[in-house]
Amino acid sequence: MSLKAKLEAIIYATEEPVTLNELASLLKDQVLAELRAEEEARLALNETVYERPARQEDEESVFLGDVPSGAEQNSAAAEAEGERQDAVPALTEKDRQAEEKEQRKTVNTYLSRVLDELIADYASPGRGMEIRQIAGGYRMATKPEHHDVVVSFAKSLKPPVRLSLQALETLAVIAYKQPVTVPEISEIRGVDAAGVIATLLDRKLITTAGRKQVIGRPILYKTTKEFLLRFGLKDVGELPSVEEFEKLGDPQSELFNTPAEKSAASDDQPATEAVPATGQPPAGASIVPAEGSFATEAEPEQAESKSESNAR
Repeated sequence: MSLKAKLEAIIYATEEPVTLNELASLLKDQVLAELRAEEEARLALNETVYERPARQEDEESVFLGDVPSGAEQNSAAAEAEGERQDAVPALTEKDRQAEEKEQRKTVNTYLSRVLDELIADYASPGRGMEIRQIAGGYRMATKPEHHDVVVSFAKSLKPPVRLSLQALETLAVIAYKQPVTVPEISEIRGVDAAGVIATLLDRKLITTAGRKQVIGRPILYKTTKEFLLRFGLKDVGELPSVEEFEKLGDPQSELFNTPAEKSAASDDQPATEAVPATGQPPAGASIVPAEGSFATEAEPEQAESKSESNAR
C-alpha cells in the first residue's frame, strides 16, 4: 500500500482531527524507506547518464596500460575505507538529537507534500468528500455543496437501538435458548421478564414463534433478522459459546445454565458439616451463640427465680 493510500485511510477512520506529528510518528519508517528509494533511483539515473564516458576512460586507461592490478585495487579500497572511518568521529548526544530533529523535519516536510497532493485530489469536482484542516489536524468531511442531500439522508436513518441491562440480558437468553417462553426466561434470570419482552417486541428484535405444547400453551419467542442486522451477525451460530464465556471469566456465564445444570453444580459442592445430635459443636467450629439464643436459654432460670421469690 502506498503512503498516500495509508494517509487517506487514517484520515477517513479518525473521529478527531489527526495532526501532522501523529501521522509522522505512525508512518516514519515508511517515509524514510521511500526517501531512500528515491535517492537510490536518482543515483541509478546519474550512473546511467555517465556510464558511457566512464567506459571511454576505462578503454583509454587500458590502452595506455595504466589499469592497476586486483591486489592494488583492493588495498587502495581498504585504505580509503579506513581513512573514511577515521575521518568520521563518534556522534555525541547533542549531535544525535540534532540528527533526530533534522530527520523529523524531513519526514514532516515529505508528509506535508503528500498531504497537499491528497487534498488536491479530493478537491476535484468529481469527489463528494474533502480533507479539511481543523484544529491543527486533518479530517475528512462531506463538501458543503452536498449539505442538503446529506441532511435528508441522515433524517431517513433509523435511530440507534439503546437497550437497558435488563433488556440485554433477556435478549441474550432468547438468542441462546430460542425458541423460549416467558416463564423459562424468568426462571433463568430470576425476575419477571414480561415487561422487557414488550420492549424487545417493539424494537423488532424478537418475534413470536408459535406456542409450546404444554399446559397453558405459552408463547414461544425467537430473535429476528433485525437482531442479526443490529449486532452484525450472519446467523445465531456466530454467537460466542458458553465455553468461550467461561474462558473469559465472565461472572454472568452461569446466566444461561438450565435449572438442571444449576442443581448439578450445587450437588458438586461439598456438603456442610451437620451439628451432632448431642448439641456439641464440631471440632474447630465457632461456639458463639446465634442471635436470640441467650434470651431463650435464660427464660427457664428467670422462671425458677420468680417462683422461689414468690414462695418466700
